Amino acid sequence: MGNRPGMQVGGKEYDVQGDMLEVGAPAPDFKLTANDFSTRTLADYEGKVKILSVIPSIDTGVCSAQTRRFNEEAAAFGDKVAILTVSADLPYALRRYCGNEGITGTETLSTYLDMAFADDYGVHTPRFRVCQRSVFVLDQDNVLRYAEYVPVMGQEVNFVAALAAAQQLV
Repeated sequence: MGNRPGMQVGGKEYDVQGDMLEVGAPAPDFKLTANDFSTRTLADYEGKVKILSVIPSIDTGVCSAQTRRFNEEAAAFGDKVAILTVSADLPYALRRYCGNEGITGTETLSTYLDMAFADDYGVHTPRFRVCQRSVFVLDQDNVLRYAEYVPVMGQEVNFVAALAAAQQLV
């Protein structure tokens, strides 16, 4: 697994570690830490479409907006879709944010322990120890059906395309 150019911050490009995932491939399993410090894996969302909304840090404006937007969209999907926001933030910070912002439709998960999710999904930016902004849509069998890697840290994901990809699967 090597580095590849991939994320711009303040006009400067930083390497992103890991290979980009290809649509149609099986999604890598993961072990992520939930807000209560329990471990979550893909098996916890068996039979559901999954939207993995990956952010650098919950405490930035664009990341917060991305999390709120997917939280708002969650109601339209009901229990057919699991919306997971993934970052390297500590679970304490994610729990605080969700409580302060009333986030209940998306589950926030952390890769802070080992950054394995970030490496496996090709979003690890070692210079800052954060995840590159991205979004992945997995079908009920954990096959990747949509992937977007955002090249500039401050840009938003394509919400319309990601939500349309999930809607086609339910």
